[in-house]
Amino acid sequence: MIISNGPGEMSTWVKPVTETLRSKLLIRPNNPNSKIDLRLVLVPCPNATGNEHKVARQWKCFESITPAKNFWNLLLDPKKYYFWPKNGIVIFLGGDQFWSVLLSARLGYKNITYAEWIARWPQWNDRIAAMSNKVRNSLPNKLKKRCAVVGDLMADLGSQAKNKSPLPDGNWVALLPGSKRAKLCVGIPFFLELADHLTDLIPSCNFLIPIAPTTSINEFTKYSDKKRNPIARKYSSGINKVISGINSKEYKKLITINGTEIDLIEENPAYNLLSQCDLALTTIGANTSELGALGVPMIVVVPTQHMNVMEAWDGALGIIARLPMLKWFIGILISLWRMRKHGYMSWPNITANKMIVPERIGNILPKEIAYEASEWLKSPDRLKGQKDDLRSLRGNPGATERMVQEILDLIPYELNEYI
Repeated sequence: MIISNGPGEMSTWVKPVTETLRSKLLIRPNNPNSKIDLRLVLVPCPNATGNEHKVARQWKCFESITPAKNFWNLLLDPKKYYFWPKNGIVIFLGGDQFWSVLLSARLGYKNITYAEWIARWPQWNDRIAAMSNKVRNSLPNKLKKRCAVVGDLMADLGSQAKNKSPLPDGNWVALLPGSKRAKLCVGIPFFLELADHLTDLIPSCNFLIPIAPTTSINEFTKYSDKKRNPIARKYSSGINKVISGINSKEYKKLITINGTEIDLIEENPAYNLLSQCDLALTTIGANTSELGALGVPMIVVVPTQHMNVMEAWDGALGIIARLPMLKWFIGILISLWRMRKHGYMSWPNITANKMIVPERIGNILPKEIAYEASEWLKSPDRLKGQKDDLRSLRGNPGATERMVQEILDLIPYELNEYI
């Protein structure tokens, strides 16, 4: 059983681990006589979109999928939902580590946690798969034997970015406005105007937007509509129309009201095309981790003039920020506190503990970011320098294989015939 939470973890951790497990195990339903199956349980998380279970269903590889809204009921009465075998393994791949500990205790299953930064409940884990030696060294000496350093699961993303569909020549800029309402209602109008300004500065510039599986083109249209999204009224651009490709090899195109064309990439994950982009303009979140793993130079943008809708924080403070009546005021204070106390907000900078990629936070305008982006695009050496810095942060490939081996080692001996 895999425990996870948001869209970033689902695409970068759950999917590759699941695919590797299926390649090494005889798993139902492909192997009807097998006694092993894969199940997915999504846990409550402010960073989730609520559509993760729908995305996972499309993969057609889980015996059962429990949406986050049903997690507590599942924890209280597991038999109400499904039949649970006597033996099982709970695999933590996103969310709060405590939820996986609770569920494994409730079902009497073994537990393995992928610890990216810290193992929070090591005494209740049967195994800990650590991203780095730093995680292992932070454990009490008596528990270190439970921990194996498997590496960074993100480091394997590069192997998925095979240039099967090369982009046409020219400068390509990826726009990543986010995948949740709190980010999209700001990101869509902001990035559309940004694209218009960047086109004015570099007319030959090409754009693409990867559509996250938890959102849709219809949502993009909604958040660009000045009648339906008040924030859109503060920006000069919007969506004029969306046209389908002339043939199966062409992507749908979004045409802004100022005539800028943006390719809409609905395939997921879009690592192949993203890895070919010269520059990405992105919000904060798991997308900065993915871009960093792919070695794509980026500028991270957080326009704080819309702070009252930036509810996409994680942890207990993020939950408080969503309290009715209080979220507007508390949300502003929390957001300001995080930016002041936590320093860096993007994955590359947090990992390096220094500024690798520009983070533009404040009362910023699309025109300002467009000018900065144009300066980067005109400086190939700067782009190469940031790309090299990003690549230096990546660990050695093979973390997914090592993670899966740790899982296989927990399978009871009597089930080894299915390995």
